[in-house]
Amino acid sequence: MPNLKLKLPSRNWLIFLSISGTFTSLVLYDKYEKKRAQKKWCTLVSHLAREPLDSRSMPRRLTVYLSAPPGDGLKASRDYFTEYVKPVLVAGALDWDVVEGRREGEVRAGLAEKIRKWRRKHGEGVQVTTPEEADVEAIVETVRQGVGGSEWVGMKGDLVIGRHTWKEYIRGLHEGWLGPVESPATPTPEIAAHNSPPESPVAADGEQASPATDDASPTASPTAPATEAEASEPPSKQAVTPALITPTAYASASPPQSLPQTFDPSTPLPLPHILGFLNTPTRLYRFLTRRHLAEQIGRETAAIVLAAQTRPYSTASTASTASEFIDPDTSSSATALTEQARTLEGEERDWIKSIRKRAAGDETERVWLDEVVLDPRVAARMSRFELASEDEARAARIGEGKEGARDEGGDGSGE
Repeated sequence: MPNLKLKLPSRNWLIFLSISGTFTSLVLYDKYEKKRAQKKWCTLVSHLAREPLDSRSMPRRLTVYLSAPPGDGLKASRDYFTEYVKPVLVAGALDWDVVEGRREGEVRAGLAEKIRKWRRKHGEGVQVTTPEEADVEAIVETVRQGVGGSEWVGMKGDLVIGRHTWKEYIRGLHEGWLGPVESPATPTPEIAAHNSPPESPVAADGEQASPATDDASPTASPTAPATEAEASEPPSKQAVTPALITPTAYASASPPQSLPQTFDPSTPLPLPHILGFLNTPTRLYRFLTRRHLAEQIGRETAAIVLAAQTRPYSTASTASTASEFIDPDTSSSATALTEQARTLEGEERDWIKSIRKRAAGDETERVWLDEVVLDPRVAARMSRFELASEDEARAARIGEGKEGARDEGGDGSGE
């Protein structure tokens, strides 16, 4: 047997082991608590997955709105949804549609067009669909009627991720319900000819060269690309559909007769996302405390899944809270004091500077940068999900291990 002497490691080794061991312990502890929090909220809603559903009925379907964070790609928002939101939705056996936006304005345009399609379906304007959409809708409707299927009858709901997406969601609601059903008519070729330059430049080979145009300009035609290169561009590089109504025109717009008394409830979820080398301490702290985010997101998502209680958005605030964001030059006090305008506003401090500041002479639409403008006719019809007090108490008992998943009978007994 070799004669081994026990001795402490050197000073450098002690420092290395202490730092690495502490960091590893913090990561493992946070990961353990995060799984516990998610398991608690999944258990709270798991009884819904065992409820019987008629074979000819569609399950409840939510609409999830997410877009790429300012300065980053869409993958960050997708990973966030998969890691924090999706487990609770799957535990409650809910289905969902996703409205994604890679650039600023795409979620706004998608929601507004969705509302306009609903209005056309209910008799407003002329129902316009592409041949592909018409074929798919006809096939689905024919099959559903043949088997006697039916849509979900009841509350659905919208789930909005991030402050930037929430701003587009608010703008899209107003554009869809207060804006026109049909897009403004494009100028005819005869009228467009008078507005074009008298002569076009001629290329060296004798062919007439087409004048350069800006795809993002209001005069650009979204349906007729000027060149083959524009026609072959992927959808992610094409210009975002411009808004059909501006916030300044909300007051003079007439709401449609098909405007429902209440909209589907919505829930905005926070999306903490910060970039930059100098923000490394903040990013590291958030990485080590993801358990708190999982607890918050799990609670809000469980309220959506259970759909046991809703409440209207509040329209008043304390003076200290309101003074942080009221700008007399850009927004009215009525809009600034609404809960919809204040929701998740703290995330804007983490956005990159190019998003938070408007360049000199820039007059284009900036949904992320502009203030939230609300019309009372739309804002009064909005509501949000809220976790009932009995469900919150039951979640606390589940977290303490005193209660398990509710059985099909709903007596609250553990498994």
